Amino acid sequence: MPSRPARPLPAPRRLLAALLPMALLALPLAAPPAAAQATPAADELPLEDIQTFAEVFERIKRAYVEEVDDSTLLRNAMRGMLSELDPHSAYLDRNEFQSLRESTEGEFGGIGIEVGLEEGRLTVITPIDDTPASRAGLQARDVITEIDGTSTERLSLQESVTLMRGEPGSQIQLTILRSGEEAPLDVTLTREIIRTESVRSEMLEAGYGYLRVSQFQSRTGEQVANAVRRMERDGALQGLVLDLRNNPGGVLQAAVAVADAFLESGLVVYTEGRLPDTQMRFSASRETAAPDVPLVVLINGGSASAAEIVAGALQDQRRGVIMGTESFGKGSVQQVMPLGNGEGLKLTTALYYTPNGRSIQALGIEPDVTVVRGRVEVTEGSRQLREADLEGHLRSRSEPRAATGEMAERLREDYQLGEALNLLKALNVLERR
Repeated sequence: MPSRPARPLPAPRRLLAALLPMALLALPLAAPPAAAQATPAADELPLEDIQTFAEVFERIKRAYVEEVDDSTLLRNAMRGMLSELDPHSAYLDRNEFQSLRESTEGEFGGIGIEVGLEEGRLTVITPIDDTPASRAGLQARDVITEIDGTSTERLSLQESVTLMRGEPGSQIQLTILRSGEEAPLDVTLTREIIRTESVRSEMLEAGYGYLRVSQFQSRTGEQVANAVRRMERDGALQGLVLDLRNNPGGVLQAAVAVADAFLESGLVVYTEGRLPDTQMRFSASRETAAPDVPLVVLINGGSASAAEIVAGALQDQRRGVIMGTESFGKGSVQQVMPLGNGEGLKLTTALYYTPNGRSIQALGIEPDVTVVRGRVEVTEGSRQLREADLEGHLRSRSEPRAATGEMAERLREDYQLGEALNLLKALNVLERR
């Protein structure tokens, strides 16, 4: 009598059948002493919990209000497994994994615009210089209504950004609304490699520079060194403000490179984790862009991770004055691990420590000088009229022509920046005396 083929197990039972052998393989070959049975070995798979997992899986498949495929359930389980570890570990799908790589590398295929949502509409904040967007004439406050025929009305900001990015050389069509134009404009652009700049520099006054680092990407250390050299072309710097406010962090090695731009030697940071490759120490090299320039570092509650590494190193090495408010307190290191299916894993693998051995996890960096962000208000009539205020006044031969009312207004608006500049001037006075 011919045998009947075995009926395939339902998907949850197949899952249980696959998981149970792994649990059995993890069980010890010989029964341990009674005293040891109460505490299972760390590498054993808990058989009862695996059975419960499979039971939950099967009940969802059978009874949930909508049908859910096995792949979605398993990915949700992996996401939950990671999200419950800490706020920074995560399972990354293809888009999230690619977006993370692009943000750390500082380059991607796109058209070169910064966008945001204003009153629910996708709006151009600014086109980046020398990109397809700027060459095509896109302007700030242009409203993008369609991307390749897809309406942006119901898209999230991230979904819109994902649609606009793509392979260099591929074309994209945008439909935009512009103030003053009667009809929508259709603009066709060709995507290119867009390189984002994480460093901005300018002179606050003659001899006093400003260096803003918005995040730490793979090229940030190089950009900082180049910016310092550019500012020094007009003469030696008497002081420098390094602005790390609202910097969320980024690449660990980039933070080391930025700190190294101001340090000639000594430890910058070290990390400690469970695996040997997470025990790392990073020290400054002798090649330093600005070893002697008086330095004030601005931080606040938005300065996190790599920004705190830089602030902590410069503070412990007594290289600069840390000013502002207490930093965020993210002292953990995440490693991004690619998976075989094109997706990725972001996993917390270590904690980092400042040169003096401080762990700032959930503590943050305390500034040397606490200055709360605010604005200096000048009461009307409280300031006396001066010769320089008179229209058409004769300019002194030594009066700096680059000085503008715009910078003075900015320093009034940004109280912390103004105080940083004042402190640098005071440090120079004390040094001369």
